Amino acid sequence: MARLTEADKARNEAAIRAAMDRVLVGNLPPGGKVDLKTLATTADVTRTGFYPKKSRDATPRPGTYQHLAEEFEQRLQELRAAGEIVDPRDARVDRLKKQVDELKERVVIRDEQPAELTESKALEISQPAAQYDEIKRLRTQVAEHSPVRSVPNARDRP
Repeated sequence: MARLTEADKARNEAAIRAAMDRVLVGNLPPGGKVDLKTLATTADVTRTGFYPKKSRDATPRPGTYQHLAEEFEQRLQELRAAGEIVDPRDARVDRLKKQVDELKERVVIRDEQPAELTESKALEISQPAAQYDEIKRLRTQVAEHSPVRSVPNARDRP
């Protein structure tokens, strides 16, 4: 694998900084997120340069562009702390979560309405039935204790 020259490193760093500015304002490629992978893809560099390496003697050493990855993360944290949502996907997720909460509330309200209507309907049906039963009972009571007899109609005679 060929080593990068200082000119290549400088050119790549400039490309990474330009891509960092684009990504942090929300100018993302299709399917991209605000992360190191998208930053590397946008700058057209490998993302392995953003992570620490190990020397042959197993001692850690910084990645070629690790300082830029740290700068990117720092700037991203500052934007989030300021209340800015850089990633349009995050903004969409927040909007959808709010929408789901509103819809859940509406479902609860709609579920309560039929229960109230069912109780009201049962009450409205039972009241006339109870009144009819009371009327029949009173008529029977009056008929049993009344000295008055009903006279048959002319229509009822043979």
